[in-house]
Amino acid sequence: MHTQDFPQLASIEAIEQGFESFGYICSPKIATAVFLAFQLRKPILVEGPPGVGKTELAKTTALMLDLPLIRLQCYEGLDEAKALYEWKYGKQLLYTQILKEKLGDLLQGADGLAASVERLHQFGDTFYSEEFLEPRPLLKAMQQERGAILLIDEVDKSDYEFESLLLEILSDYQVSIPEIGTIKARVSPMVFLTSNNTRDISDALKRRCLHLYIPFPSVELEERIVLSRVPDIDQQLRHQLVQFVHSLRDLDLKKSPAISETIDWARSLLLLHARELDADIIHSTLNVLLKFEDDINTVESGLRELLPRPAQS
Repeated sequence: MHTQDFPQLASIEAIEQGFESFGYICSPKIATAVFLAFQLRKPILVEGPPGVGKTELAKTTALMLDLPLIRLQCYEGLDEAKALYEWKYGKQLLYTQILKEKLGDLLQGADGLAASVERLHQFGDTFYSEEFLEPRPLLKAMQQERGAILLIDEVDKSDYEFESLLLEILSDYQVSIPEIGTIKARVSPMVFLTSNNTRDISDALKRRCLHLYIPFPSVELEERIVLSRVPDIDQQLRHQLVQFVHSLRDLDLKKSPAISETIDWARSLLLLHARELDADIIHSTLNVLLKFEDDINTVESGLRELLPRPAQS
């Protein structure tokens, strides 16, 4: 990936504008991290609470650059076969059957056992060629002609053994396959790793990445986000609902409302023709924001203190 091929990444300002054109309103800190990751050819480890736009950052980068987004969803027990490659065993089995049926023709003219074995070895090698290789997300990202955006999502859900697999790939963007040799990336992908901080990421993996922490946005930034996604909502209502969401995030809840839930709530209020926040509209739509009944009960019990104050005349 070269700057001349992707002018959208030529400056921090260009990145902010490019993201905004696709509805992703980001802070200068986020744009700076993306700029540096591209220029330094380093992955970004994006951490932060769920729902702050970590995955969306990779998706929007792919849209902005018109590159394929290749996503690897991590989970406990994820291994090389699911993340990197595996062999097309069904195809190998089919070719083995064909080889058995044609065995007489293949060995015709071979003089002695040694010559016959040598000839069979020549055919055996084809079973472990790239033709029989099934690329998984990590290898697929390295095979793209123009490059790709590789999203390794929720890496904290994987095992430490999987992190070890990532070290070689993220260092040199190449992988060693015993039967074939070393496969290098045609164009180094731009890599985003996300983490919800459910466990610590190893120091070795962190050293290979730029670190970006995305917190919940400020009131002003979240209002801009809502405006970009729900432009028809009234300005006063937009301000009230964002203020209310921020007051919920200060409470001791099982799950604080994410940005996506703020947007869903704004769309819901628009559909219900709400003009301002009041106790009735909050009671009837609180389940859009909160996903646990205990959290809903907590908020409803203290709703009087959380309601926005009427504007001063």
